[in-house]
Amino acid sequence: MERQIAERSAQLPQLTEPRNPGMALDLDWVASVQANTSAIERRCATLPGRRSVKKDHQAAWLLKAISLIDLTTLAGDDTEGRVRRLCAKARQPVSPGLLRTLDMEGLTTGAVCVYHDMIPAAVQALVGSGIPVAAVSTGFPAGLSPFHLRVAEIEESVRAGAEEIDIVISRRHVLTGNWQALYDEMKTFREACGEAHVKAILATGELGSLRNVARASLVCMMAGADFIKTSTGKESVNATLPVSLVMIRAIRDYFDRTGYRVGYKPAGGISKAKDALVYLSLIKDELGHRWLQPDLFRFGASSLLGDIERQLEHHVTGAYSAGHRHAMA
Repeated sequence: MERQIAERSAQLPQLTEPRNPGMALDLDWVASVQANTSAIERRCATLPGRRSVKKDHQAAWLLKAISLIDLTTLAGDDTEGRVRRLCAKARQPVSPGLLRTLDMEGLTTGAVCVYHDMIPAAVQALVGSGIPVAAVSTGFPAGLSPFHLRVAEIEESVRAGAEEIDIVISRRHVLTGNWQALYDEMKTFREACGEAHVKAILATGELGSLRNVARASLVCMMAGADFIKTSTGKESVNATLPVSLVMIRAIRDYFDRTGYRVGYKPAGGISKAKDALVYLSLIKDELGHRWLQPDLFRFGASSLLGDIERQLEHHVTGAYSAGHRHAMA
């Protein structure tokens, strides 16, 4: 049994792709990017009804979704105790009995995401688990602190043990079409991260149009982003299917031109298991199976795990449990 658990654990979050090194800013490519909003919205409106999985297949997809979650706490009242409890949940996201029944012992979430001050507690709680700590940075969520302090914050978080850094871009660069400034900013952030992987948060709900989302996605990838991410979770509009479609098609175009795979992270507002299934089907349709791995896809979520656990318990027992039985922290 221990050997089986070790073998499965070894298959959980592993970074195997060569990192995106970035490229010179190609303003002609950026200017050529368009987004047909009506066509995008029509495509997304059909998604929930086009892909439906049931019973064992649904359970398998939900277990996959768990391995792709960045289990997150970004509250002003976070404490080290709460973070340690969240890390315990990341290490054991579903009750041991359910995982034994489903033959999935050793399953963990993809990462734990916290503010800078909570990094030491998270790193200590995750020792030996193989689960990376992600930290939000660069004046999260607005990104309006002095630039040198945003760079210093990244460097401090890396020194504290964060293996992934979720940075926020300056939205004004997108809204004014200053793509050189966005590229330079993102490139500096990537350099400050060193060996830590960087996720560029676009805050898509504040970018004004899907075309801006597409262009900002491309510029961040040109500057070396390892992931592009929809939202901080603090905007009035967070992850949506139309935004996701635009961003993953930008990822596909970038891969076609450069040969480098960039990851994708929808965040904010994804709280139901059925929503996770729709996002997974979209990724599989548009990017293929390779992107359904933790090194290339993550959900930024907190409450999503609880609903998935309830659905898995229903699959095994035939009955839904109360939500309080699946508390996060």
